[in-house]
Amino acid sequence: MHRKLFAAVLAVVAATGLTACGNGNDDPTVLKVGTEGTYSPFSYEQNGSLTGYDVDVIKAIGEKLGKKVEFVQTPWDAIFAGLEAKRFDLVANQVTVNPERQGKYSLSQPYTVSEGVIITKTDAKGIDDLADLSGKTCAQSTTSNWSKVAGSAGCNVEGVPGFVEAITLLKQGRVEATVNDSLAFAEYTKTKNDSSVKVAGKTGETSQQAFAARKDDQDLINQVDTALAELRADGTLAKISEKYFGTDVSK
Repeated sequence: MHRKLFAAVLAVVAATGLTACGNGNDDPTVLKVGTEGTYSPFSYEQNGSLTGYDVDVIKAIGEKLGKKVEFVQTPWDAIFAGLEAKRFDLVANQVTVNPERQGKYSLSQPYTVSEGVIITKTDAKGIDDLADLSGKTCAQSTTSNWSKVAGSAGCNVEGVPGFVEAITLLKQGRVEATVNDSLAFAEYTKTKNDSSVKVAGKTGETSQQAFAARKDDQDLINQVDTALAELRADGTLAKISEKYFGTDVSK
C-alpha cells in the first residue's frame, strides 16, 4: 500500500513539474541577493561577516521594503547565470549599466558613479592610456564591463575570478595591466598600503552601477528604485557612501 501511494505521489510530481528543492524564492518576506563577497569595498567578508558598500545599501533597501535580505555568495563570472537560474532575485555587485545589460536584465537607477582606471606596476613604463594596452596582457574578470573595455583596446585578456586575483597576477609580472574601478583601487591601496601598483592612466569613461533583476521582474526593480529614492532623500545613501569612501559616490 505504501509503495503504491509513493508511486502515485511521484506521478503527480512528474506530471506537474514540481520538485522538492526548487531554485525560486517563494517567500515574499525574503529578498535573495547574489554578490561576490570578495570585491572590497563593495562586497567582502570581515571578521566572518559579509560587509561592504553594496551590502549595506541593499540591506537598507530591504528594510524599506520590509524584507529580510539573504545573500548568496557567487563568483562574478557565474553571477548572471545564477540570477537567470533563479538562485537569487537580485544582483548587488557593482553591475555597470551598458546597453547589453539593459537589453537582458531589469536594472535599477544607478547608486554608484565612478571612473575606469588602468593599473600597472609602479615601475612600469609605456602605458599611459587605453591605446597603450594594444598587444599587452590584462588580468580581468572575463564577463565584467572592464574586461570588455580592455579587450576593445586590444589587450589580451587573462581571465581571473576578481580584482584581488588581477592585482596578484600583475604584481607577479604575469600580466602588464588591469582595468578596473577607481573606487576599488583606492580602497585596495588604502587598506593594503601597497605601493607596488599604481594608476597609470584613465579610461576616459564614467560608469554607473545598478542592481540587476531578471527581465521579467520589473516590479522588483520598481520597488528597489522607490526605496533608493527614499534613501537618497533621508540621507542614508550618502551616509553609507561616506562610511566607505569619505565622499558621496552615489551621484
